[in-house]
Amino acid sequence: GHPVVIRLLLALGLLATPAAAQDSARGAQIFAETCAVCHGAGLRGDGPMAELLVTPPPDLTRIAARYGGTFPRAGIAWKIDGRDPILSHGGDMPLFGFVFSDMSEVLRSPGGQTVLTSPEVIDLLAYLESVQE
Repeated sequence: GHPVVIRLLLALGLLATPAAAQDSARGAQIFAETCAVCHGAGLRGDGPMAELLVTPPPDLTRIAARYGGTFPRAGIAWKIDGRDPILSHGGDMPLFGFVFSDMSEVLRSPGGQTVLTSPEVIDLLAYLESVQE
């Protein structure tokens, strides 16, 4: 009768784990289907729609480099699902929180910050983190 309460309790039970189950191969597939049109298949910001955007999409292989060598999991999750207004992107990156499933996964960032997000975002983060240069 109370799926939200049950889900919350399950999420709280996962807090002790280092991170939610991550599938970078699934993340790569989600990226190809959802993100590559703007960010490019090679993640360099050169997708077919990029030239139509007011603000060019950034090179996603350089996220960690832009943040001093640390991949900011929570911050990137918020950019994808729309909780961060993405002012640095000119506010024009589509928000995908409504496209993906419920925020049912616990993400723990390296700094110990705990965030609830969707399984798709977890997999995208695993993929993005795996391609950092």
